[in-house]
Amino acid sequence: MTDIDIEQYNISEEPYYEALGDEVELYTAAYNRRLPVMVKGPTGCGKSRFIEHMAWKLQKPLITVACNEDMTASDLVGRYLLDADGTRWLDGPLTIAARMGAICYLDEIVEARQDTTVIIHPLTDHRRTMPLDKKGELIEAHPDFQLVISYNPGYQSLMKDLKQSTKQRFVGMDFEYPETKVEVEIVTKEANIDTETAAKLVKIGQTARNLKGHGLDEGISTRLLVYAANLMAEGIEARAACRMALVRPITDDVDIRSTLDHSIDSVFG
Repeated sequence: MTDIDIEQYNISEEPYYEALGDEVELYTAAYNRRLPVMVKGPTGCGKSRFIEHMAWKLQKPLITVACNEDMTASDLVGRYLLDADGTRWLDGPLTIAARMGAICYLDEIVEARQDTTVIIHPLTDHRRTMPLDKKGELIEAHPDFQLVISYNPGYQSLMKDLKQSTKQRFVGMDFEYPETKVEVEIVTKEANIDTETAAKLVKIGQTARNLKGHGLDEGISTRLLVYAANLMAEGIEARAACRMALVRPITDDVDIRSTLDHSIDSVFG
């Protein structure tokens, strides 16, 4: 067994989240049946914040793994380590969650290698088990365990996509950037700025999103709008804050930068 204190993964304070529709009810129903959940949506639209909010609401520990192309199965499951007394087994985050009854959130799952993601299959069907081949142990998932994955469909490719055999083990939820009124409320609340300024930032964000596929791979996220608002709350001039938070991170294309800079000048000029 693991000696990890599962309470360290509890979320003590409510993460701020503005519901966009019926996603809270849908997720709650999925959790009640312990169905694996797949959340899809563009960068910075609130997927991770939503999962954190639901873990808090359901009063369940949350273990988050930021997936990457170098992640191996051992990084998720666990491995033997050498120490002064010889070797000892160290559970990985997925194993800890399965043993202890946490929600395990694999963020940007498509970044992980496909030979790594197949290890989640036995946990996402009627078996709810995970074999630790190196340890010779079969784990039966705790009754409270749930697996959640996320990814950005905008970055799908033949090399970076989930296999159908993986996708069809999950129920799916689509996320998009909030509608104007809700996004203004989010920026206002998150950065503690006035509503008028937040509305101007959202207007710039929407302009950039209209350029997706016309020079931009991805539009300005809600997260970046909050970053710009935070800079402004620190006394940075609005146009400088917007260029730093909204334009420079998303493109190096001179023409696109000029277009966005012009939009910023027209809104805050």
